[in-house]
Amino acid sequence: MSLYWRILLLNAAVLVVAVLLLLGPVTVSTPVLFGEALVLIAGLVVMLIANAVLLRIGLAPLGRLTRAMAAVDLLKPGGRAPVTGPGEIAELTSTFNTMLARLEAERATSSGRALSAQEAERQRLARELHDEVGQTLTAVLLQLKHAADRAPRSVREDLRHAQETTRGGLEEIRRIARRLRPGVLEELGLHSALRALTGEFTTSRLSATAHITPGLSRLAPATELVLYRIAQEGLTNTARHAGATRVEVHLRPLSDGRVGLLVRDDGHGIGAVPEGAGISGMRERALLIGADLHIGAGPLGGAEIRLNVAGGPAGARSQENAR
Repeated sequence: MSLYWRILLLNAAVLVVAVLLLLGPVTVSTPVLFGEALVLIAGLVVMLIANAVLLRIGLAPLGRLTRAMAAVDLLKPGGRAPVTGPGEIAELTSTFNTMLARLEAERATSSGRALSAQEAERQRLARELHDEVGQTLTAVLLQLKHAADRAPRSVREDLRHAQETTRGGLEEIRRIARRLRPGVLEELGLHSALRALTGEFTTSRLSATAHITPGLSRLAPATELVLYRIAQEGLTNTARHAGATRVEVHLRPLSDGRVGLLVRDDGHGIGAVPEGAGISGMRERALLIGADLHIGAGPLGGAEIRLNVAGGPAGARSQENAR
């Protein structure tokens, strides 16, 4: 039973007992006159209604606080419960808002550490794939070539096929290493990295293009990495799940001085599918640099990912604040 009904029924019980006492031993007339009983019953009804209305008004701030607490999502920061009601309820709401702000800050800090550790692990795996597995497969290719050159004609064709299979595996490992550690992002910057990324996702069934406004200034390294990873995740989701034939990546300045990243496809959209690990990861990355992330349906169907981040030195300041 809710607090509202417990208080209402308790007050109603007190009022009913009071009226019964007035109708019984504590009455002004014996026997009870019809007019007196009618007045007392009418007074009881009026008091119960007034009690219900006043309780509903008095406990409304608690109801709003409950709904705000139920809707809290640390990956979507900024939501706060309005501070209203009597002193105790207003103090409770203010305390909740303070606690929520502290949780958001702690979540941003912990997410930053986790993502930094993740990037370090990706770089380690990329180096091992490139330096160890890649070199091993290169040596295997050379051995196969040497064997094919000296082998009899009957087995030479099989060795050539083994060479091609090994060469394909080597290219796949190099592609995975590039995705784990985007060297082009470190060497040539975000613009070239996004163009190279869309080129990797372009196939016979999917056309991926990058549209970058000329003259955009460089952003903080951590901000560029977040933009690259979110574009990469958006393209990956499009290629795997959207059933799209075209996807576009836009990087452009916004009217308020920020920089906007837009990934839009012509697939069947997100629909009512719950958010998975990929989208949650994008929200954590956006939270890390203080960016606004919106994921929903595009104007012409399909899915749309919008990320707006402060440009230039502001982007760097946002990153420092997130740390």
